[in-house]
Amino acid sequence: MPGLHFNEFTVGQTFDHSVRRTVTEMDNVMFSAMTHNPAPLHIDEEYCREHTEFGQRIVNSAFTLGLLVGVTVEDTTLGTTVGNLGWNEVRFPKPVFHGDTLRARTTVEELRESKSRPDAGIVIFRHEAFNQKDEIVATCSRVALMKKKRETE
Repeated sequence: MPGLHFNEFTVGQTFDHSVRRTVTEMDNVMFSAMTHNPAPLHIDEEYCREHTEFGQRIVNSAFTLGLLVGVTVEDTTLGTTVGNLGWNEVRFPKPVFHGDTLRARTTVEELRESKSRPDAGIVIFRHEAFNQKDEIVATCSRVALMKKKRETE
């Protein structure tokens, strides 16, 4: 598995993830439909053209958050996470539009031993998503319970 274990991370460690993803209209409409989100900001082009400052649909922010975290998994937590404990400080400073290509960067902000699980530790990751103009479009702090590497691994 390519993910890292708790004891392989260091505070300040940074990952510039190689996976980039162009967000499509289908991504936005299907995600909004699957999550029962009927907001016209995501599904009604005419409404957005006439009634919003963007003049077009914007991508569902929950999709953007999911994509941001998803593209970070292979380099950081694939096969080595016990589970996510939460997301904090989720922000969307700029909208994402159909056709935007997103990339992600992760920085390890904090490491601490688990008080209840000697075989695991807690890592706090700072994830940032950038569009093709290098504008930050999403950030979050993700708290993950990570397996420790055993001496036999």
